Formats: sequence, structure tokens, C-alpha cells
Amino acid sequence: MTQPLALAVVPLDASCLGNGQEGKTPGGAGGLIETATRGGVQRRDFFLHAADTTNNRMALAGGIAALQLLAGKGQRMRVLLVSDSEYLVKGMREWVPAWKARGWTRKGGPIENLPLWQQLVSSAGKHEVQWTWVRGHQGHAKNEYANDLAVAAATEQHTSDGAIPSGFESWLAAKRSRGQYLEYDADATYQRLANRLASGEVTRIAPSPCINH
Repeated sequence: MTQPLALAVVPLDASCLGNGQEGKTPGGAGGLIETATRGGVQRRDFFLHAADTTNNRMALAGGIAALQLLAGKGQRMRVLLVSDSEYLVKGMREWVPAWKARGWTRKGGPIENLPLWQQLVSSAGKHEVQWTWVRGHQGHAKNEYANDLAVAAATEQHTSDGAIPSGFESWLAAKRSRGQYLEYDADATYQRLANRLASGEVTRIAPSPCINH
């Protein structure tokens, strides 16, 4: 009997300081990798930086990093990537299939960031991946945390040594001390998404409720 695939939920975010302005625009990306263990939900952080980039490139780079880190576990997984980047989510759900069908071309001209898109597709092929959009800066705790990781990586220009122990619990405790997220249950939110992911329901639910605040 085939063993069910392990599940991972990964809120992602990207940052680019001075995006679209002249001069160098440092960027960062960050994510929170959540998986289930016998002891409960395990959380790991990752983040990366670039000295001169765009927000879109960092969104793609964050997705690549997350999938490659999960592939390092040596097993194929069922993964839900949650991002407030419409460029990333719509790209993987809608644009990429059409580009691939045309031999990696598009009707409107060259594909922007083509090497990154191709690397992302290759990384996604290591798993069963679903892509879900969540509206940014609307109080979704894990999206806000991923945003803070990305901004810090861009500001400080640092990259994590792979997936590292998460600071999410401390971050959440600090928010609660200021009266935020008092009723938020991080583990229950993960389990709800993991259950939907396991049953194949995630793509049929509205994106914004995926992470409750």
C-alpha cells in the first residue's frame, strides 16, 4: 500500500527596498515551513537576500528556496505555498502552463524572469504543489511573519543557513503582549489547511480565509 505523502504548509513573502526606483534596490524573501510531527507542528524559518533585485524576482526566489529545502528531506511531499504575490501564484496556476505549451514563449514578447520561472517549475516538480493567494497586510499572522522575515533579510542583507529553528512563537507572543492575535490558534490553522490539502480541497476554497487572524 502506498504511503500518503507528508504535508507541508509554507507561508511566503518577499520584499524589495525601493522597488522600481533608480539605483540599487536590495531585496529579501522569507518563509515559515510548517510540518506535522508526532510531537506537534514543527516550524522552521528560511530567508534569503539579493543586493539588487525586484519584488517579483524575490517572490520567485522564495518559492524556489522553499521547495528546494523541502526536497532536501529526501522525499516527495504535498505542499501548500501561500503568498500575497499575485505574480507568483497566478503565474504558477495560469501563466506557466500556457508558456510551457508554447515552448516557453508568450504572445506578448519575452517572458520576464524566465530562468527563475523555469527553476521554480523544476523545483515544484519534486513535489505535489498547490499555490494559494492571500491578501497581504490584512492581519494574517503567518503572512505578516513571513513579511517580517523578508524585510529583515532585505534590510540586513543576510540569508539563513537552510531552514533554521523558527522565531514565530516569540514573534506571536510579542504581538499578543500588544493585544494582537489573542484568539489566534496557529496549530489549529495549520491543521485545518493540512486537512484540506490532504483531501485536495484547497484549490476550491476562497484564498483569503486560508490564514485566519
